[in-house]
Amino acid sequence: MTLLWICLGVAALLLLLSLLTAYICFYKVFYTSRKEHPTEEFPIPEGEIYEPFREQMVAWMKENRQRVSKDLYVTSFDGLRLHGRFYEYAPNAPIEILFHGYRGSAERDLSGGVARCFALGRSALVVDQRAAGESEGHVITFGVLESRDCLAWANYVATELAPDVKIILTGISMGAATVMMVAAEELPPQVVGILADCGYTSAREIIQKVMRDRKLPAPLLYPFVKLGARLFGGFDPDLRSPVSSLQNSRLPVIFFHGDTDDFVPHAMSLENYRVCSSEKRMVTVHGAGHGLCFPVDKEGYLQALREFFDPILNQ
Repeated sequence: MTLLWICLGVAALLLLLSLLTAYICFYKVFYTSRKEHPTEEFPIPEGEIYEPFREQMVAWMKENRQRVSKDLYVTSFDGLRLHGRFYEYAPNAPIEILFHGYRGSAERDLSGGVARCFALGRSALVVDQRAAGESEGHVITFGVLESRDCLAWANYVATELAPDVKIILTGISMGAATVMMVAAEELPPQVVGILADCGYTSAREIIQKVMRDRKLPAPLLYPFVKLGARLFGGFDPDLRSPVSSLQNSRLPVIFFHGDTDDFVPHAMSLENYRVCSSEKRMVTVHGAGHGLCFPVDKEGYLQALREFFDPILNQ
């Protein structure tokens, strides 16, 4: 009997340690508090690679704050109020719906995207993803649930905002994963293409890559990350991925990635491009770090987009 109680005690302790580890992983990887959101006047991503572009990024933010814009809202499938800001270039201009990266916000990550859209004669709807900016929520899901939010935004634009206008879905980093995950979904016919900038192949791959960068045992810890997501976040990070969606893509996709990106490896976009079953183009920007393809080569970026999308938009 004593041995039985010892075994039960050990089992209970192991279970408790597993749950505690899963919760810590969930809190570190997926949870965000509103208090964590940037409070500086002009937030830019952290890291030395962004410093040479600080003035340009701040100028884009200032420019956008002077533009006429409209706040828009949709309700997610699970009841969150999601926020976006619409900048109209001209009536009936094509619209890009833009999605930002992990722990970012629409203003921080997408102000340059608005300038780029206007340079191409397009309107821009920049979205605060769930748990970011002015949108509700506290759980980041690496595109798994955000992709369902993307569907909600596409349907809103196609049915209420601009029913007669063509739509492009655009994302950077996690935002790119978000839009790639809808590549195989039934979308409104107004949606004509996807722009994926420095996106990863799957939540599993990018989480394990960051763990390895931090000298953590990725194969050992990832099961606890997944358990934490399911128990405390209510989602499965392996439910869908860019790679699995792109294999049955219904839309043309253009991929951008810098060859010196040390956060999301360039090889991930090459893999996404390789498996994509629809019309596609891969653009590698030499010397661009994570999320910096457009600032590093504005003219090349714009020209690639014109070449890829103009025939589609002019059909």
